Amino acid sequence: MVFDAHRHIGVLPAHPFYGGPPVNPDTTARATVGQLIADLDAEGTERALVIPNYGVPDPAVAFSFNELAVEAAQSDDRIRAGLWVSPRPEDEARTTRALKLARERGVKALKLSFLLGGRPTDPACRPLLDRIFAEAARHSLVVHVHTSPGAASDIDEVGHLVDWYADHVPVHLVHFGGGMSGHIKLAGSRFFDWITVGKRVYTDLSWAIGFTPRWLAQEIERRGIGHDRVLFASDQPWGDFAGEYARMAAATGGGALGELVFRDTFAALYD
Repeated sequence: MVFDAHRHIGVLPAHPFYGGPPVNPDTTARATVGQLIADLDAEGTERALVIPNYGVPDPAVAFSFNELAVEAAQSDDRIRAGLWVSPRPEDEARTTRALKLARERGVKALKLSFLLGGRPTDPACRPLLDRIFAEAARHSLVVHVHTSPGAASDIDEVGHLVDWYADHVPVHLVHFGGGMSGHIKLAGSRFFDWITVGKRVYTDLSWAIGFTPRWLAQEIERRGIGHDRVLFASDQPWGDFAGEYARMAAATGGGALGELVFRDTFAALYD
């Protein structure tokens, strides 16, 4: 059985990324709950955490899919919902509306990404960050945070959220740093250092560079910690389910670690 800890719902408008013509690169994005459920059936995915799709530089689009994610969670018990929230002062009203949905049945996570603006260390973002994590603690939610190398999503920035909040709230570092520098910083020491001092930190390896899943699995076995902190995630439609599954299955070898990655850690967090 496969439990998917991070995938998206909602179809984005075409956008002229990087100065080119308007395009829709997320070709497998799903607009309806029925389409999402059909994907789960085809894959054999038994559980999934579903988060609003995002990527175009307009936070209103991501916020607009929150109700769709809740609808998905309340339509099928296999599905759990994550809500899009933002610490930017400009998004305060929308984040307030999103947090009101946190008590809805099936909601299990809040999603932050600094790709659409803001920065963990920006003092202007700290009041809403405090509020977001306080709501997560109140409702026993996991906070998902996008990571990628450089700028506001670099692990050097996002790692502050682990330092500040992960004593009381589970923090899921999506993409395990998202690239070479993040992978090395995390697998080399930082991920395990946080676990050792009691931080409730989790991760997935969607988008990870090829060497990383095997290296992380080896480090987990060598150090004897972290087995229960890694989850499988497809990141559909930005990731590829078959490819992500094959890489993680090869890295974990189908043993006890694989059972945790593909099923048991998800069940502990979301069921």
